[in-house]
Amino acid sequence: MSKTGYFSHRDCWLHDMGPAHPECAARLDAIEDRLLITGVGDALERRDAPKATMSDLELAHERLHVASIRGLCEMAADNQAIGGPATLMLDTDTAVNGATWNAALRACGAALAATDAVISGEMENAFCAVRPPGHHATRKQAMGFCFFNNVAVAAKYALMRHQLKRVAIVDFDVHHGNGTEDICAGDPHILMVGIFQHPFYPHSGDKDPAVNMLNVPVPAYTKGMDIREIVETYWIPRLEEFKPEMIFISAGFDAHREDDMGQLGMVEADYAWITHRIKDIARRFSKGRIVSCLEGGYVMTPLAASVEAHIRVLADL
Repeated sequence: MSKTGYFSHRDCWLHDMGPAHPECAARLDAIEDRLLITGVGDALERRDAPKATMSDLELAHERLHVASIRGLCEMAADNQAIGGPATLMLDTDTAVNGATWNAALRACGAALAATDAVISGEMENAFCAVRPPGHHATRKQAMGFCFFNNVAVAAKYALMRHQLKRVAIVDFDVHHGNGTEDICAGDPHILMVGIFQHPFYPHSGDKDPAVNMLNVPVPAYTKGMDIREIVETYWIPRLEEFKPEMIFISAGFDAHREDDMGQLGMVEADYAWITHRIKDIARRFSKGRIVSCLEGGYVMTPLAASVEAHIRVLADL
């Protein structure tokens, strides 16, 4: 059995939201370069991500939302073909170009293919190096650089297509995974645990979450050791009580102290520690089954180093 899968696709490089946008293809280049230089990539089972189907996306998103994203991407491609702007803005920080549709399908398809491989026992766990990210995409709205919610779709897919009874979602991005909460809140088969800076974009997660949501908002400048204590005190008991059959990770690395997207104080060792704790839960309750999907992380060197630390733990390197 190949221990850890690595799912990506060159289509994910082609999605472009405009010059100087922080969510850019260079993020994936930085990760690939780091895995090559360190040799970590040699230990992974690489797979090209397939495209998610419409029925897959509709496990978590309204049909009109899916159709709207497709139409906007086609409009952007048509505009560019006649000499117009290459991108079409959806809001002040989220845009599509002609390649966004395929990139978004591949990003979601990576999570689904990884889910299939892990549940079948072909791999113990997997990391999806994809963009666009997903955890801000709600059931019917694209926002925060996200179009489809890769982790939420995969969690619903594990429950509905593979008949799992309980899955957990762990989110350590600096921003609250409001889209994942919107899709999964109230579902007794899903437990979501998250830690995020607050007050901060998207200005949610601190008021009366559903009983299956464990949100832990923390103030700016919270350091890694304090976050570790929160994980140990709050996350771990809830995960142990829930006994998930599979764990999905919204792996955002923008809580790193060198990432100016936020103001938290995590470092590579903190990401490795959290991954160890998640992996321990997975081995005790979930047959080791973990699928991790890239979310945030916008300064190249700490992003790549943090992903390396995360994958090293997943792959027992």
